[in-house]
Amino acid sequence: MTQAVDLISSSPSPISLQDFLVWDSGDDRLYELIEGEPMPMSDPTTNHEDVADNLCDLLRLHCLEKNLPFVPKRSKLISLGSRNERDTARRGDIVVFAKAEWERMKGLSSSAMAYTAPPLVIEVVSTNWRDDYLTKLAEYESIGVQECWIVDYAALGGMRYIGHPKQSTLSVYTMNPETGEFGLPQQFRGDTNIQSAVVPELAATAKALWKED
Repeated sequence: MTQAVDLISSSPSPISLQDFLVWDSGDDRLYELIEGEPMPMSDPTTNHEDVADNLCDLLRLHCLEKNLPFVPKRSKLISLGSRNERDTARRGDIVVFAKAEWERMKGLSSSAMAYTAPPLVIEVVSTNWRDDYLTKLAEYESIGVQECWIVDYAALGGMRYIGHPKQSTLSVYTMNPETGEFGLPQQFRGDTNIQSAVVPELAATAKALWKED
């Protein structure tokens, strides 16, 4: 990986997505590419990781049982294109790939990431909740992601997103193909059964996602 480090260190800022994919940061942190700049991600809490892992496992089992054409994966990059020739790639907590796209990548030497808009992206909310509700949601909308879930298990988001008093909330944003925009979210709490256009037969309540008592 030394060659990758030399490549980036000798390249003028900003760097391209392809250079970013072969870059070695020299540490164990995960990075995103934001307008050509590698940005380290905050280390998640154990609760955050447990919620994301459990949800990914639930979706993976559901897709296998129902023979759905999807492949859920944790912490994969999503290409968001370029702005002013500066590439951006976000790392979704859970990225649900179309199975055909995942199989296509198996024959390539390139990194496993979402080069095209995945059907479903899930973000588990952290203390930087504005990134999930504002920035990332708008970015996923811009590339045509069919559905985006924001899992606010700790009720960290602003009251304008999850109400008052704040409650653990799953917000499901679904793309309107006619407008190219996400509609108003469907919100699920407690024993409410989740409704999803991508995985419509998923039999799970909101609280089951974060194992709420």
